[in-house]
Amino acid sequence: MFLTFRWFGADDPVPLSKIRQIPGVTGIVSALYDLPIGSAWPRDHVERLANSIDEAGLALSVIESIPVHEDIKLGRPTRDRLIDNYAESIRGIGAAGVRVLCYNFMPVFDWMRTDLEMRLPDGSLTLAYDDAALARIDLSAGSRGLPGWAHAYTSDELASLRAAYGGVTNEQLWEHLAYFLDSVVPVAAEAGVMMALHPDDPPWPIFGLPRIITDCAALERVVSLVDDEANGLTFCTGSLGSRPDNDVVAMARRFSSLGRIHFAHCRNVRLTGERRFHEVPHPSAFGDVDMRGVLAALRDGGFTGPMRSDHGRMIWGEQGRAGYGLHDRALGATYLLGLWEGLQTAR
Repeated sequence: MFLTFRWFGADDPVPLSKIRQIPGVTGIVSALYDLPIGSAWPRDHVERLANSIDEAGLALSVIESIPVHEDIKLGRPTRDRLIDNYAESIRGIGAAGVRVLCYNFMPVFDWMRTDLEMRLPDGSLTLAYDDAALARIDLSAGSRGLPGWAHAYTSDELASLRAAYGGVTNEQLWEHLAYFLDSVVPVAAEAGVMMALHPDDPPWPIFGLPRIITDCAALERVVSLVDDEANGLTFCTGSLGSRPDNDVVAMARRFSSLGRIHFAHCRNVRLTGERRFHEVPHPSAFGDVDMRGVLAALRDGGFTGPMRSDHGRMIWGEQGRAGYGLHDRALGATYLLGLWEGLQTAR
């Protein structure tokens, strides 16, 4: 295992110079944030990103992510051209030396929270989700201002997309994912890139839209769609751990032993009701994720890939991108490093 840290490019209030000072962090997780979704990533843009990170004494280890265009998820006739662009982007990141691509297949919305500044008893601010609060959100004005995805939709665009997905069943969404993977996994394998599908966050339908990457059976189906090591998973403890029926330790053991976990997102959550949770400090004692159990399962399964402390509270007066401040994620990274070291020496 080696530690990585999410960085949102030159506009990120957390600079690479500070990330480099976090003990044990050697890799950066980033992307190209200024390109239209569906376009092919120019190789020189990827190389410039990698070089800028290298000059800071770190390495571009993971691309998170190359967004999958909605036409691919919807199975529209335009998908073949868009998949060709996606394949070219994979070739480009492989040529730049990046070995892991984290992506998701969530319709319209990426990760979703209903409160970006829930105050905890200790005074820190955290991310929270409440399905009842979600039901009260008015989407008539579009998606601008809501968290969690790479594109802000106008009211007309959002209404059109939601209507399009109204005719898409879960099984059809699986068929569209299979079509996508059949095309891009061979390209990734040839380029030396491991595809790492992120589970849906939260792992249940939102706004009436289907979500299929939600539990152990879904992860089993993903890796069976294309029987190739390059078709793998991002194992997100917070996303999967938001469902009380997901045994995240057993899942970590299962898929790491198959060699299909290519990236680990480690985040702790406290479940407070049906489809309601908030994020907490990374150590096991603060939430409902057995972080020690997960890391032990990853170690026993032979996991050697990148890991990052996923999300963090705003603490010590820090201001910035919700969930992505420096201080709490740095604390989480050192906790994961110490936990891993202890597990290694206990063998």
